[in-house]
Amino acid sequence: MSLPTLPTLFTLRSLALLLLLPLTLAAACFADDKPVAEMPDAAPPDATAPDAAPNPLLVERPYQHNVPDGYDPATPTPLLLLLHGYGAAGALQAAYFGIDAHARARGVLLAFPDGTENAMGDRFWNATDVCCGQGPDDVAYLSAVLDDMEAHYNVDPKRIYVVGHSNGGFMAYRLACDVGHRIAGIVSLAGAMWKDPARCPAESDVAVLQVHGDLDTTVEYGGTVFYPSAPQSVAFWAEQNGCGAALTDGGRLDIEGGLAGEETRIERHACTSGAAELWTIEGGGHVPSFGPGWSPALLDFLSAHPRP
Repeated sequence: MSLPTLPTLFTLRSLALLLLLPLTLAAACFADDKPVAEMPDAAPPDATAPDAAPNPLLVERPYQHNVPDGYDPATPTPLLLLLHGYGAAGALQAAYFGIDAHARARGVLLAFPDGTENAMGDRFWNATDVCCGQGPDDVAYLSAVLDDMEAHYNVDPKRIYVVGHSNGGFMAYRLACDVGHRIAGIVSLAGAMWKDPARCPAESDVAVLQVHGDLDTTVEYGGTVFYPSAPQSVAFWAEQNGCGAALTDGGRLDIEGGLAGEETRIERHACTSGAAELWTIEGGGHVPSFGPGWSPALLDFLSAHPRP
């Protein structure tokens, strides 16, 4: 199956980075996180295989997935669930991150569903109280996606990961809170936790990486009255995972192609197991122009933190 046809705006090959539509937080929802990015060479197959069980949630909202090179049904295989930003789409997010080839080469199953379309045609996740009001039960829907992948593939239950951007990053935290027993680790790019930590049951430890530009004006690095700061989001999981309270220096990375040098500051809480890390893109905004080091770095983090 071919990737879905995208509007001309999103297929301009002269642009190698994401562009953001006007940055607003109207009606407690995010501005569009629609990127302009080249499509991957490989086309993801349809997840609704002929022998798939007719799950009503997935019949109404089918999803796409990729199978890694050399997949062996006899070998437990890691699974990565990729959640797009507000107004974007799963395939578009995969193309922006450039994650398809890296997941294939590393033997990782990749699932990238789409959120629900609102009245304006923008896809969203019903994550926290920040976005997007009364809506579908996306915890149930994404749990069904995981169930379906496990029904069709030999998914390693100790290596199920979630990566989300913006509204998808909020949703990644929501899954860690509500179904953390199924998830080994999450990466949230420009997302945040619940403002009220009591809204997060968090019965299981989950390795957490928050990646955030300190000049983000859409989901602010320092938080607002509606959501916590990037350090506060990570601190919640540091406490949950039994880590030290203080952030310590972890070096630097070059993941933002539009900024010179190693622009990203790594800080982490000292953990005996699991992880709670904050990567601050100094001078970075809401939609970074990622370089070739981005997808390998996030996959390195996740692969280093399977469930015990």
